Amino acid sequence: MIEYLKTARKTPSSDQDDTRIVVGEMLHEIEANGEEKVRYYAETLDGWTGAIVMTPDTIEKATAQLSQQAKDDIQFAHERVRRFAEAQLASLSEFETELSPGLVAGQRLVPVQTAGCYIPGGRYAHIASALMSVTTAKVAGVKNVIVCSPARGSDGIHASILYAANLAGADTILALGGVQGVAALAFGLFTGHPADILVGPGNRFVAEAKQILYGRVGIDLFAGPTEIAIIADEKADPDLVASDLAGQAEHGPDSPAWLITTSRELAEAVIARIPDCISRLQEPNRSAAESAWQDYGEVVLVDSRKAAVAQSDQ
Repeated sequence: MIEYLKTARKTPSSDQDDTRIVVGEMLHEIEANGEEKVRYYAETLDGWTGAIVMTPDTIEKATAQLSQQAKDDIQFAHERVRRFAEAQLASLSEFETELSPGLVAGQRLVPVQTAGCYIPGGRYAHIASALMSVTTAKVAGVKNVIVCSPARGSDGIHASILYAANLAGADTILALGGVQGVAALAFGLFTGHPADILVGPGNRFVAEAKQILYGRVGIDLFAGPTEIAIIADEKADPDLVASDLAGQAEHGPDSPAWLITTSRELAEAVIARIPDCISRLQEPNRSAAESAWQDYGEVVLVDSRKAAVAQSDQ
């Protein structure tokens, strides 16, 4: 027995075809028209008309906006990421072995020339993404590490992202987000260095751009929107379950959230509590969570744990 007590208005795949068409057209236009089209999308989509390439003076001014505590925290995190990356690199080794007289095979560690790092910054300042992608690339010996992160209206890139990316060793930082940012990295716009690999998280448009470009450039992985599925029984705390669902739904308006349960009482309690959990979020998180829960949230009642597992595997 499977009963939907709340049904999603959409499915994660329902917008996929439309997204692919939009992203494909944008990539085609940017490749054909270059930096001019990138600037057009930056202004139209992000409201940014300022400089695309961040100067040392801009980075210095951003650094001055941060508290000493914020800088200390970022430095602390960077040191840990760097030390781990160094240990990881040290765990790999080059070697040669003679398989037969005159036949030598082996392994060499050769860094790519250019890495393009996408750092989200629209809804949240993804400081950790800047540290983990840029630091790792520099430790690996990548010659050109190029960062792009969206400008926030007239304020430009978030100060903490600029500070973190610069601290980690970024060679160039571009005030670009979305498809236009990914395209600039892939095509080498504003830098003259097309990326050999694209890394970093993003929304469905960023993820689709990376997927379309895969093959022309390397990518880290195919990533979709943040999602959560909770399997729970009558012993679960409905407040905690509702908070967990809302906490993932706030990542974006297309973030699916599922509850699969054997308890009708729990299901109804969670459905009743979700609106309050979402209402306590600050904007723009609140609007994102409301849209995600309305469009992609589901609560499913099943009659056994086996059925719950089977439902979660779909």
